[in-house]
Order: sequence, then structure tokens, then C-alpha cells
Amino acid sequence: MIYLLYQGLILRMAGAAVTSFLIVLMLGPRLIRMLLRRKIGDSPEFDHTDLNELTRHKSNTPTMGGVLIVISIFGSVVVFANMQNMYVIVTLVALVWLGVLGGVDDWIKLRGETGREGLRMWEKLVFQIALAVLLSIYTYNYGRESTIDGKNPAHSLYLPLGVEPIALSILPYTIIMTLTMVGSSNAVNLTDGMDGLAAGCVVIVALVFLLLAEVVGVRAWAVFFRLPLVAGAAEMTVVCAALMGSCLGFLWYNAHPAQVFMGDTGSLPLGGLLGYIAVVTRQEAVLLIAGGVFVMEAGSVLLQVGYFKLTKPKGGLEGKRLFRCAPVHHHFHLGGWAEAKVVVRFWLLGIIFAALALATLKLR
Repeated sequence: MIYLLYQGLILRMAGAAVTSFLIVLMLGPRLIRMLLRRKIGDSPEFDHTDLNELTRHKSNTPTMGGVLIVISIFGSVVVFANMQNMYVIVTLVALVWLGVLGGVDDWIKLRGETGREGLRMWEKLVFQIALAVLLSIYTYNYGRESTIDGKNPAHSLYLPLGVEPIALSILPYTIIMTLTMVGSSNAVNLTDGMDGLAAGCVVIVALVFLLLAEVVGVRAWAVFFRLPLVAGAAEMTVVCAALMGSCLGFLWYNAHPAQVFMGDTGSLPLGGLLGYIAVVTRQEAVLLIAGGVFVMEAGSVLLQVGYFKLTKPKGGLEGKRLFRCAPVHHHFHLGGWAEAKVVVRFWLLGIIFAALALATLKLR
């Protein structure tokens, strides 16, 4: 019986991956032509003259291609996932919510009268935090179905290296989920600055969580790897497969030289979904390892801004910089690395981080 259920899950995963890939592949040319006709193109502007010169060739490359990602994931999940599973429903809510938020931000940047500012950071954070808080309530309550012998693994915090799980009430659970979803969403957004960089890294991290979702959703494997058994979490494998398929399809058009950029329309929901999947599988700490490239990118921005403010003299115009430019992929680009080389090397780092994340299973 378990074998048949597992076999059916594999078929649905494959179906979701292939379907999302094909949706992007088929709709891509039409969307790109439409974006070009409407002149919805990007014009990268940085506070670094050399970087502006390096990215000048990207001017007017159509953006908001993330619409393809949102549509393909939504369609494939609806077809192949169990729509009676609350985790799946919440995933789709997060996908649409963050997709619309990113779309509005992109539209204001490209069509608004406020230059390239888009939505203010605090405005985006308000909507991201509101979503995370709302979804944490539903997710926490739905997780009650995982209660076994008075304990609930779906309500505990699990850490690598054999640390005992920490039981969470709804307040710390909500705080952790909010930090995970909002942090992941914005980290992927910051990583999306080079052709194929964010999409490729998302594929790698999604593969890690596809495996983890399968493990925590099957009792025998959860016991063997000493991971929490979370009822219904196995359905997240279908979501991960859809994520992978959509990003691979998007890479078809986004690989260097890119024909289209995903924009915030794609990066915000991709990061948010990775964060939510990490929460469902109770592997928030593992996301920090598997998503090491995203952590590097977000961390470089925080360090750059913090160091700049700390070293800014009183009455002075500018402080000092840790990096030539942040996020850190621009630092290497300005250092003489070709864009394609930066992207491939960051993908390789992503694979190493993914291997380290999976290695923590053995350390349990």
C-alpha cells in the first residue's frame, strides 16, 4: 500500500514538474512579444558608474516575466496536488499574494512617476508580514493533525546537529514563520540581479526541500532520519516539483543573454514559497544552509549598508564600503568576472550548500 502511494506521488511530482516547464516554454514567446510591444523593459540603474556601464546592454530587456512562473506553478499544483490539503491551499494563496505584490511593485517602477523606486520597502514588508502572520495561524491550527502521543512535531522547532526539538506555542511559531517567509522572499529578490542566477539557485534549493518533504511526510523515513512526521507534508513535494519545472522553463529564456527578467513578480513568490515549505517541513534552519547563496546575497547588503553608516563621518557625504557593490554578485562582476562566470560559480556554491544541508540528516 505504501509503495503504491509513493509511486503515485512520484508520478504526480513528475507531472507537476513537466507541466510547469511546458507552460513556461509555450507561453514564454507570446509574453515576451507582448512585453516588448508594451515597452515593459528594464533599465538597470545603480549608484556605481562602472556597473551601469557593464549592464547597459540589458536596457529595455522585458521584465515582469515572473508572470510565467506564477501561472505555471499555480496551474500545475492545481492539477497534480491534493487540493483538499490545507498546506497546498495556503501555498497557492501565498503564491498569488506575493505575485500580485511583486507585480504592483514592478509596474510602479516601470510605469509610475516615481522613477525606479517602486513600492517603498516598508510598504512591501507590511504586505509580506501580514501574509505570513495570517498563514501562520492557519498552518499552526492545521498542524494539530500531526499530534502523536501528546507531542506535535508540526509545532516544534528542529535544529541540526542532534539538538532536541523545541516545542512552540503559536506566538513564537508565528514569529519564526514570519522571519522565514519574509527573509526568504527578500533574499531571493536580492539574488535576482544576473541572468539565470536566482532561477538556478531556486531549482537547487527546491530539490533539497522536495527530498525533505518526502521524508517528513512518510513515517518510516521520518523515523529513520529522526525527522518530524508532519501529516500532509508529503504534498509539498508536488509544489517543489512545480517550482523546479517553472524555474527550469524560465531559464530557457532567462539564461545569459536573457530575453526576459522575472522581476519582483517572480522573485518575491519564489522566495516566499521556499520559506513556507521550510516551515511546513519544520526545516527552517536547514533553509539557511541550503539557501546559502541567498544568505550570502542578503547578508552582503546588510553588511554593506551597516558598514557604510558606521564609517560615515559626521557631516561627511559618504562612508566606506565593504564590497565594490552589493549584493555580492555585483562585487565579483566589477572585479572582472564575466557575468556568466559569476552565475555558474554561484550555482556551484548552491550545490555545495545543498549537499551540506542534506548532510545534516546524517548528523541527526
